[in-house]
Amino acid sequence: MLGCRGSRISHHFRECDLHFHLPTTFRFGYSGLQPQSFQLSFPCPLKPCWGGLTTIVGNHNRVQSRSCCSATPPKPRGEIPLLFNSLSQQEDEREIISDGVSSVAGGIVALGKFDALHIGHRELAIQASRAGPPFLLSFVGMAKVLGWEPRPPIVATCDRKRVLSSWVSYCCNMVPEEFHVEFSSVRHLSPQQFVEKLSKELRVRGVVAGENYRFGYKAAGDALELIKLCEEYGMEAYIIKSVMDKNSANVISSSNPKERGQVSSTRVREALAVGDMAYVSELLGRQHRLILKATEEERFAVEQHKVSAPKSCLLNLAPKEGLYEKCSLLLGQENVVQCRVVIDKKFVHVETDYDGGLSDIFGAPNSQFLPIEFGDSRT
Repeated sequence: MLGCRGSRISHHFRECDLHFHLPTTFRFGYSGLQPQSFQLSFPCPLKPCWGGLTTIVGNHNRVQSRSCCSATPPKPRGEIPLLFNSLSQQEDEREIISDGVSSVAGGIVALGKFDALHIGHRELAIQASRAGPPFLLSFVGMAKVLGWEPRPPIVATCDRKRVLSSWVSYCCNMVPEEFHVEFSSVRHLSPQQFVEKLSKELRVRGVVAGENYRFGYKAAGDALELIKLCEEYGMEAYIIKSVMDKNSANVISSSNPKERGQVSSTRVREALAVGDMAYVSELLGRQHRLILKATEEERFAVEQHKVSAPKSCLLNLAPKEGLYEKCSLLLGQENVVQCRVVIDKKFVHVETDYDGGLSDIFGAPNSQFLPIEFGDSRT
């Protein structure tokens, strides 16, 4: 057995329990937020984070030695970005580069819809990182192609890099990277054609997916077919148990018939809709961060101890209208001010006792972003 422990704060690694049997199994999982054991079947053993690991990059082999449990961990692939730097960056989408070599070549891609970046998504990234460089592969343009009504994201686009960077201590000291594929380019692919694209075009070494993952045209393929096809194309496939939500019965009866109590983006949206921020924090594994962006047409209104912003400035999904105590106004990497937030039909109001001059911060012409983190309160 190989063990490793950790948490976000200590930058050590979580408890893991690896067992290899015939067939190969992996024990690791959650029931809500409490660790428990379950069996996970693979076509081949899952490599732990330490020891030599060959990463295929283009047509070359490069041996990387990583350790997630050593006393002196290697330098992370990415650092947690500064608050306002990360907000001002455009989304770092990974694409196929001009020389024909995919930027995910040799990596392990987690497959799914990563809107919320919740603890279930984090679990996929954790498993990917144990086998190689971790990537989150998702599709863009689905709403437009399928005619869905647009809706605000749970995590603001400009804030996703920060969230993924916060997973570094879970993911073998690596920051998972995102790779987006246009949905229109894969919509009509059969399950076999999709796996072939992963293998021959993107040149990934392996995939990680949840037990309920469906893929291919009209979602014809399931997890078992994914394992079979990956074996045919010489790739590793890791299927993991869903992270279950132990508190769902107390708060939400999900309207999605495909859900059987697992943590999901739908549950996060429903928890935000009822204003239960303690529940939202459990599902996300962090506090929900709301970000508003001022424009030339819509500016923040600043008083001595209050900042107000129209809802048209929202970059991501806000909780229901109401009063929220124990929130934090983020004025910079080292400057976090306690506040309370009032959300009404048209505005988000942030009230605080801060005497440092809110008008100097949020009234300046170059002040674009208003980041707020919600404490574990309930409206």
